[in-house]
Amino acid sequence: MTTRTVLFDSPFLLGFDHTRALIDRAQRAAADSYPPYNVEQRGERAVRITLAVAGFGPDDLVITLEGRQLVIAGKREDAGKPEQAFLHRGIAGRGFVRSFVLADGLEIDEARLEHGLLHVDMSRPDDVQAIRRIPITTG
Repeated sequence: MTTRTVLFDSPFLLGFDHTRALIDRAQRAAADSYPPYNVEQRGERAVRITLAVAGFGPDDLVITLEGRQLVIAGKREDAGKPEQAFLHRGIAGRGFVRSFVLADGLEIDEARLEHGLLHVDMSRPDDVQAIRRIPITTG
């Protein structure tokens, strides 16, 4: 039995169905621990997500932005390789999908793969207005 929070059921919070869905998705994604990742504050307006993706190459990774949800997926193509006999296999190579919900105004600057780490750098531009005045029309 699951319980739903009634936080977004207030009549003062209109149109937050999408936000509720994003929170639900984020909670489900947080339960999975592969691949491990860091989220790092880099200055006042920048954030970096780093995923440990040892064994994955640039062609094995796909990064997409679906609305405000950043989705990073990895799938290794080992189809043509002969079966290897491991005495110990501690480096995971299974496919994954990792999702992050981004705040409004956060933009993806670049993604870089180096030394088995995938870095996704994001920033919030200086010209984003925190308060916007809404004009009133008559008639």
